[in-house]
Parts: sequence; structure tokens; C-alpha cells
Amino acid sequence: MVSFASDYTTGAHPEILKRLAETNFESLPGYGTDRYCESAKKKICDYIGMKNADVEFLVGGTQTNAVIISTVLKDYEAVISAKSGHINQHESGAVEYTGHKVIEIDQSMGKIDIQALKSYLSAFYSDRNNEHMTFPGMVYISHPTEYGTLYSKSELEQISSVCREYGMTLFLDGARLGYGLMSNNTDVTIKDIAELCDVFYIGGTKVGALCGEAVVFTKNNKPAHFTNLIKKRGALLAKGRLLGIQFDTLFTDDLYFRISRHAIEMAEKLKKVLAGHGIRFFIDSPTNQQFVILDDRTMEKLGDKLVFSFWEKYDSDSTVVRFATSWSTTEEDLAYLEKSLKECV
Repeated sequence: MVSFASDYTTGAHPEILKRLAETNFESLPGYGTDRYCESAKKKICDYIGMKNADVEFLVGGTQTNAVIISTVLKDYEAVISAKSGHINQHESGAVEYTGHKVIEIDQSMGKIDIQALKSYLSAFYSDRNNEHMTFPGMVYISHPTEYGTLYSKSELEQISSVCREYGMTLFLDGARLGYGLMSNNTDVTIKDIAELCDVFYIGGTKVGALCGEAVVFTKNNKPAHFTNLIKKRGALLAKGRLLGIQFDTLFTDDLYFRISRHAIEMAEKLKKVLAGHGIRFFIDSPTNQQFVILDDRTMEKLGDKLVFSFWEKYDSDSTVVRFATSWSTTEEDLAYLEKSLKECV
């Protein structure tokens, strides 16, 4: 069955599988100390324009979010997130499980409301009882957001400025970063993100890799003994080569950006297919995730023919669902969607 459920429902890009097969019988040291990991780190540093950045590899988004937040924050600190933020809504309390509170604030189309952020911090530090409260030590954002929306460079600059003012870490979740960077509607580059954020990660799991995220510490701020801390949290991969080879491949000949661009092109075509059948859009997303409103009867009929994701109830008779394209979406997939819509709408 054709699936638009997410951007990690297929395996890995053929170039990655080829490199994994070619290197399969090489005997290499473990835990990310092999030459492929080193090569990938250097390539990433070159792309972001920071030769001295610290790059580390982890296996998935939830592990990455939990490890970064729990190792960067002090015991008495919490992380601020948009109410719809991934760590707040869809990670099963993984951050709270590490002992750190997630403070949710108002959002606009999935993005942190900057005035809400300023108001929260002003109120916190004006409160004479704040020694009995959890101190905000980090701001978490994702780019793209849970709704496929993007921060502008100006918005990132404003959030970064607030973090500097209050001595907080700015952490950007880039699980789908490639799709944000290659959107038709962005003025943000990977170099901008490296400059404005203290730590971010480049998602591989959702952008062509079997698994893996590349964490980038940009301000000489990687926690001491980071490998030890990763292992303590059960997130250290013994065969670190699997991550290094994949990212070394993704950052060779612009592969990461080329396949991300393909997903955006497919998303634009998908939008036209959906709009052509009178489907209502819940939000205007410029990335690979598209959110539409289906009446429940149509949703059930269409669900018998292809796969998409439930997102939230819209009203008593309608539901918001997500269609996601990816690096592996084909013209044939879109043709099948067109055919299915003709039969169901």
C-alpha cells in the first residue's frame, strides 16, 4: 500500500546502502571513533562554516533530544518549548524522565511566540519566589515545526537574542532539517542555524538514512565527557561506523540537500493534487508535511487505499490528517493518490 504517513517509512537511500555494503567487512574501532565518523564530522563542519564545531552522532530523535537536554541543563533547570513542540507532545515524557521539566508556552502555527517567551522570562525573574521554581535554562525549537512551518531568520535572531540576554541555551531540533533548508519559502541557511544556535542536530532518520542524527555543538560548549554521558543514558551505539558511513555519504556531493529538495518538489505536486479535489488545508506548510481536513467518511474510505497520519480532531465530523513526502516519494505515488482521491472524494 502506498504510504504518505511519514518521511521514515522507507529504508535508506541507495547510495547509503551501497556504501554500507562496500565497507561491511572492514574491521573498524567502535563507538564513533572510526575514520568514517571523522570524515563525516569534517564534512559537516565544512558545510556549516565552523571548522572547530563539535559533531557527535546519535541513533534517533528521541534519544538525541533527551541526551542533549539532560546533559546541557543543570539539575535545577528546565527547557522551554512551544505547546505543540515535539518534546512536549510526542516523546512520551522522555525529557521529564531525565528529571527535567518541559515548560510549555504559547505558539503560533507551531512556532514559539516570541512575545510569550519574553513575557514568561520577565515574569519568572520578577517572581521573588523563583528559588522555589524550576529555572528556565534552555529554549527548544524545531525547524521545521510539528506543523511543517518554518522560522524566518529574523525570528531565529530574536529568539537567539533572548537566550543570550537570559543566559539560556538555544537548541534546535533538526529531525527534518533538510526539508526546511530546501523549502521554497525560507531565508534560513545551515550556516545561519550554526551561528544563531548553541546546539542543533541534522536529522538523518527522516532524510535518507536508516537511522541517525548528527549533533552539532557550535560554541565550544559540548558537555565534558560526552561519550560517557551518552553511554550512561543507554544511547551509545557500539557500531558507530553505521552512523559515520551514512552521514559521510549524505554530505558527499550535496546528497543530503538534493534528496531533501526532491521531497519539497513532491510536496508541491502533492498540494496541487489535493487542492484539485477540493481538499481543505488546515495550515499552509512550505515543507514536506501537509495537513488537510477530511470529513470522517472520506477519511475512512481513503484509508482503505493508502496510508496517512491522524493528527487531531477538527470538529465532530472532521479530522486533520497529515500527508508527508520524503526523499523516496515517486511520481507513481502521486499518481496513485490522484486515482484514490477520484474514487473517494
